[in-house]
Amino acid sequence: MRAVLQRVKRCSVSINGEVIGAIGPGLLVLLGVHRDDTEAEVDWLLGKVLGLRIFADEQDKMNRSLLDIGGGLMIVSQFTLYADARRGRRPSFDDAAPPAIAVPLYESFCAKARAQIAEVATGVFGAMMDVELVNDGPVTILLDTPPK
Repeated sequence: MRAVLQRVKRCSVSINGEVIGAIGPGLLVLLGVHRDDTEAEVDWLLGKVLGLRIFADEQDKMNRSLLDIGGGLMIVSQFTLYADARRGRRPSFDDAAPPAIAVPLYESFCAKARAQIAEVATGVFGAMMDVELVNDGPVTILLDTPPK
C-alpha cells in the first residue's frame, strides 16, 4: 500500500458540488492499494498513519501523533499513486490493485480507522471527487508498506 499524508487544518470531499465528508484538524490520507496487498498491509499502514509523530507538542516540535491530538482522518482512495510514468507519456497503472482487491482493502482500512478514531470521513471509491484542504505546515509524508 502507498499513502500520501497531508497534515490539514481542515479538509472536505465533494462529488458534483455536494460535500460528502469533512474533517477539522488532522490528516488527509490519499490511499493507493497495490495488486499484491493483503490485510497485513492494511494493519501495518494504519498503525503507521495513526502513530506517526508529525503534530506539534508544547515546544512546537513534531512529537505528537494523530491519536495524541485526537485529530480527524479523511481517507480518499487514489489508484493513481501507483502510476508508472518512466516510459512514454501515458502512465501505466499495472501495479494498482483492480477493484475486486482494492475495494475490500480500502473499506477495511476505513473500518479499522473508525474503530480507533472518532472523526473519520471518506471519499467514494472510484468516483470523481473534489478534495479541498487547508494544509497545516505544509507537512506532506509519503508512506509505503515494506516490500514483501
